[in-house]
Amino acid sequence: MTDPSAALSSAHDRTVVVAGAGGAAGREVCAALTAAGAHVVAVSSRPDTIEEIAAAETHALDLADTDAVAAWARALRSRRPSIDGLIHLVGGWRPGASDDDWEWLERRVLTTLRVTSRELRDDLSASSAGRLAIVSSASVASPRWGMVNYVTLKAAAETWVAAIANGWRVKGTPTAAVTFVVESLDGEGVGDALAQSMASLWELPHEQLNGVVATLGDDAGAA
Repeated sequence: MTDPSAALSSAHDRTVVVAGAGGAAGREVCAALTAAGAHVVAVSSRPDTIEEIAAAETHALDLADTDAVAAWARALRSRRPSIDGLIHLVGGWRPGASDDDWEWLERRVLTTLRVTSRELRDDLSASSAGRLAIVSSASVASPRWGMVNYVTLKAAAETWVAAIANGWRVKGTPTAAVTFVVESLDGEGVGDALAQSMASLWELPHEQLNGVVATLGDDAGAA
């Protein structure tokens, strides 16, 4: 017999926004969430990357554009009873310390997170089980000059999520902000582990999840 409390905490019928859904990891996450019964809203800056993706809705949107994201969020609220999850998978990679590379990375790694999470934070707070999750890099723990722009911005993204988690903890809302750390999304089994972990975010109570930084490796399972 199905445990009613487990059903209430599952991803079933939750509205989950997957930002940066067009990459390989995004597609796996969308597929896992859809299989779990979520109403997946797949968002990418490039419409061609979200064709034939496992999602209830697909949208091409510049997630670094505050006004565009606000208008899109208003429309989503008008269609869905609640917004229960934001999975941020927008990223990019460039080595070095140049200004040009910093600006390119900052818009993708950090600005998209700041814009989307600020816009949806109140929605997630109002949900009966709001969840925010990002993917960070193991290189943050051992930064090297050759990738200083990248690791600095990833560290900033982790700090941003930690601040959201602490705010939710103080308010006592049933919400959780989680950071998943990977060596590389191309590692064997990492994409699947990430997808399953994302889909399982509604299976655990927020008290166990909020503020967690979980490392996923080749043999990692759900957090």
